[in-house]
Amino acid sequence: MLHLGRREFIGLLGGTAAWPVVALAQQERPVVGFLHYASPKTLAHLGEAVRKGLEESGFTDGRNVSIDYRWADGRYDRLPALAAELVRRNVNVIVAGGNNAAQAARRATTTIPIVFTSGADPVKSGLVASINRPGGNLTGVSFVAAEIAVKRLEVTRDLIPSARSVAMIVNPTFAGSETEMAEVHDAGRILGMQTRRLAASTPEEIDAAFVTIGKERLDAFMVGTDGFFIDRRDQIAALATKYKVAGMYPYPDYPRAGGLMSYGPDPAHGYSQVGIYAGRILKGAKPADLPIVQPTKFELVINLKAAQSLGIAAPASMLARADEVIE
Repeated sequence: MLHLGRREFIGLLGGTAAWPVVALAQQERPVVGFLHYASPKTLAHLGEAVRKGLEESGFTDGRNVSIDYRWADGRYDRLPALAAELVRRNVNVIVAGGNNAAQAARRATTTIPIVFTSGADPVKSGLVASINRPGGNLTGVSFVAAEIAVKRLEVTRDLIPSARSVAMIVNPTFAGSETEMAEVHDAGRILGMQTRRLAASTPEEIDAAFVTIGKERLDAFMVGTDGFFIDRRDQIAALATKYKVAGMYPYPDYPRAGGLMSYGPDPAHGYSQVGIYAGRILKGAKPADLPIVQPTKFELVINLKAAQSLGIAAPASMLARADEVIE
């Protein structure tokens, strides 16, 4: 039986009033449930980023907090059951990596706080009421940024001035795919480039998309922000090399795995912020009062080895402005 002094008892009452679910008196060590669409073989560093964020908030895994990991291994259909497991365990906070994981957690509980990352607009996809005042039991980090599609096409044209036709590979099961595709179409019209939508939600469909790129002799391709593609980044990089086509990616994970280049936020930074938010909630903050974090820094990463294999000579001016050049 747990015996508490008067001061500890009053302190616990105060924490419960701030957010009833995070009642640290229920257990000596609070539990953070980690729910992710991918596999620890490919994205374990994102779980590590959450752990470091928790440490910044004063919570060390194994000492005064426990992290319970649930990985879907790239299978979105497993997320609802995994989310339900964390709810049954009555974890104090759920960290949900990716929009689909966030949606699964949202449907599983309306009381346990959820801190998510999302490549889709969290308002348009129904996760939160607004950016500044999320409402409900969810908050988190959005990797969406206005006009990012235009910038990615501009960078593609800077590297390959002759590029006029670009494919956009999207996952139709991803909540933000249609909005993302519309932005790419609009960007193409602004820049005078033809854009082609190619759908892929399985490894086999990714293969088929590249067959189309090869047959239609498209100049370059872009990949959607959906996490499914990050989990398949090795496959995509190999196909780009096989078909000798330039790829523009949303995150640095791709060029670090052999892809050509990326422009966008570094997901590891976002996951660290998620860990910080989870720590604040464990201390009594309400998710509804924590505004959605949006990216402020976008990094250009270029893989020179990939460029050379494609016969692309990156301009010195472009390499100079790159945040990271992989040789």
